Amino acid sequence: MSKGLSILETLASSPSSMGVTELSKALDLTKSNTFRLLQSLTVLGYVRQSPDKTYAATLKTWQVGRILLDNLNLRELAAPEMKYLSSETGEAIYLAVPEDLSVIYIDKRESSKPIRSWNPVGGSAPIHCVGTGKAILAQNYDALRAQVSGRLTRHTDLTITNLTDLDADVDETRRQGYAYDKGEFRDRILSVGAAISLPNGQAIAALGISLPNINMPDKGIDWLGSLVAHAAASVSGKVAKT
Repeated sequence: MSKGLSILETLASSPSSMGVTELSKALDLTKSNTFRLLQSLTVLGYVRQSPDKTYAATLKTWQVGRILLDNLNLRELAAPEMKYLSSETGEAIYLAVPEDLSVIYIDKRESSKPIRSWNPVGGSAPIHCVGTGKAILAQNYDALRAQVSGRLTRHTDLTITNLTDLDADVDETRRQGYAYDKGEFRDRILSVGAAISLPNGQAIAALGISLPNINMPDKGIDWLGSLVAHAAASVSGKVAKT
């Protein structure tokens, strides 16, 4: 089972399909064992074989993950923390989950400020240029780095569009415990985000605070970051107990 899961994880994180020989070398398995495991995964629907005899992961793994997220009822788990962040900051608070290389907003608290940030529940944003997405990306970077390469679309003058800069940004996110979007998706709209993680460290969601740059509080970005990091850690603790 562990070898089969290793194959599935390798295929899921690969930007292109892989052959039996390539997989067997990457995982230090025999070609015959690799082939048998691929056949089992194909029959179960987790892997598909291409006409050129290479293999790729299907969306079934994603579907299972979505079922897990639905069963966790993240909205209910995160509701107290979202209410707290809203009362402390008065800004828009978002709960987001990853989907491909984007994040989808599944819940929000509206800003109470006259000038505010706005995104609808059900809306999406690229994972590499908003606070919630960058938090998830940093947490799952080993698996996502190859996938995001070449898909760093520019949205503003501040969008990160190359891997060298993204590597540095991920390191900074990990160091400080929260991600910071400096206006990388929408001009003059800032956001901070922190990942909600499973006990194994995989990020499954993120909490975020979004605000126009003119609303930056006197306490600064580190204050907002510490608030969202603490809130996300609290939700992660609840997830671990479910």
